[in-house]
Amino acid sequence: MKLNAEMLNDIKSLKKEHNAIILAHVYQDAAIQSIADIVGDSLALSKEAMAADADIIVFCGVRFMAETAHILNPEKTILLPSLNAGCDLADMATIEQLKKEKENYPNAAVVCYINSSAEIKASSDICCTSANAIEIVQSLPQKEILFLPDKNLGSYVAEFTNKQIKLWDGYCYVHENINPQTINSLKEKFPTSKIIVHPECNPTVRVLADCIGGTAKMAQYVKTSNDNEFIVGTEDNFIHHLQKHNPHKQFHPVLTKCIGMEKISINDVKEALEQQKHIITLPESIRLKAYNTLENMMKVS
Repeated sequence: MKLNAEMLNDIKSLKKEHNAIILAHVYQDAAIQSIADIVGDSLALSKEAMAADADIIVFCGVRFMAETAHILNPEKTILLPSLNAGCDLADMATIEQLKKEKENYPNAAVVCYINSSAEIKASSDICCTSANAIEIVQSLPQKEILFLPDKNLGSYVAEFTNKQIKLWDGYCYVHENINPQTINSLKEKFPTSKIIVHPECNPTVRVLADCIGGTAKMAQYVKTSNDNEFIVGTEDNFIHHLQKHNPHKQFHPVLTKCIGMEKISINDVKEALEQQKHIITLPESIRLKAYNTLENMMKVS
């Protein structure tokens, strides 16, 4: 994506005219990140939206993120620049499937990863992020946990608890596509590099890592590390964010991209501001139930 001065000025004028701000996930294209008022992970961005003195939030991410922003900010207008910006992981959990699994495990607490639809959140007991998933699971009185939709994050949590984790058969292809061969090849090429990976990665990849965590944890690890070279086991656009805040350090991508994130262009952002599209809304009954699930998480972490 290219950003010229005229486009930048148009977007600035539109933001001022509509009292809008632009939020961008760290997996967005570098150009999108450059026009954003705030860049971060999905939950952090939704919280920023709550604190923002703006009437309109243009959320440059995938649909479940914009839904989460709406759940937490019903009084603000949430715009998703492209309705094609979806998340395959979130789509791997449907209400019909969840109903069946609840019948199979009637005594289990349902813990949904934030990377899930509003409907799934509304039908779960509590939500979690990659940063607090272990803490959330440990906080629950139930011994059985139905964890969805990411089996890799669920298996990571299982390593730190004695609870019976029932894994959903879902995964993020961006992280599932990272394999040990790629990591080892990069390590051979850049032997002094530290390896940082997302817990959505396969266990065979996680075992090779010096740091396992969500994007916020990885960013903090890089910032405080005395090392200057890193192999980055997550979506490649995250490197733009890391490089911006650590200009003297080197980062090596594993060559994996999120197709959903790539659906949003600079022109989509401009059109969203001009035409007030696409407004993300939910039935109030769903929103309130999903809000309670998120609130239950925030009470713990």
